[in-house]
Amino acid sequence: MCIRNLHRVFASALFFAAIVATAPAQTDVALSFFGAFSNTATSSFILRQTPSSQAGGMIELRHLVNPLIGFEATYSFNRANQNYLFNPPYDLCPNPACQFSNTVSANAHEITADWVPSMKFGSLRPFAVLGVGLLVTVPTGSQTLAQYSPAPLTSTNAVYVYGAGADWDLAPHLGLRVQYRGNLYKAPDVSSTFMMSGPDAFLHTAEPMIGAYFRF
Repeated sequence: MCIRNLHRVFASALFFAAIVATAPAQTDVALSFFGAFSNTATSSFILRQTPSSQAGGMIELRHLVNPLIGFEATYSFNRANQNYLFNPPYDLCPNPACQFSNTVSANAHEITADWVPSMKFGSLRPFAVLGVGLLVTVPTGSQTLAQYSPAPLTSTNAVYVYGAGADWDLAPHLGLRVQYRGNLYKAPDVSSTFMMSGPDAFLHTAEPMIGAYFRF
């Protein structure tokens, strides 16, 4: 019984290896549009930071060698206004003037390098994404409470990316790409007054996407 099972495992491994060896390589470029939806980060200084939900776009250059070996480079841009609320406990500051908020207008630029395993089934190719990159958040100068933020700051943070999606071939070189990408990164410090700190000062941004790709 054990020998028979070993034969099945060996045959399955050979079949999968044959698929990997014979899968044709492909390269494509894609343009996608997405919505960015983030959670709230709370620092150790009773400060809450919440990015506004915004729309954006992403360009991908992807090269797939076989189902296990695939890579892509991406650049994305979206508005990334940061909403701050400083709200200390009453026993620390009973004066209502202690509580104030601020919104910093900003743009986010993200560059990543990702591993993309995939498997093709007819005209459909499901894939996964796992990568790392840089997120640069640049204030645009518009702030609702400028007197509390004399020096807007550009923030550069590492970003960790995961996700999944599928390509659907519509023509020999053209198709539809639908995917979900999640980003994990430290909350950007774009205001000299409202600097986040502490272990809880991390944000997660969910990005559902839809776009089109052109295969070379």
